[in-house]
Amino acid sequence: MKVGACGICCETCGLFVKGICKGCDKTKEHIEFLKSIKANCPILGCAVSNKTDVCSKDCDKFPCEKFEGWPLSKEWLEMYKSRDKK
Repeated sequence: MKVGACGICCETCGLFVKGICKGCDKTKEHIEFLKSIKANCPILGCAVSNKTDVCSKDCDKFPCEKFEGWPLSKEWLEMYKSRDKK
């Protein structure tokens, strides 16, 4: 099971299900492929640049502005922030 940098299972993504995307490969080549099909993902680009596997697990800045409006709901992000207080 592939999981995107955003934390969503690739098998639940319409691009994956339709065979348009082979899953969230965390490589520069995959970022360029997504751009070529007009499906650029700023979250993936950031994760690859910062050598992050899954943002919520590996990035101290999660959730950041790249998650505003998508792919996770505002309510879920607020819940995450409220429970992650140290």
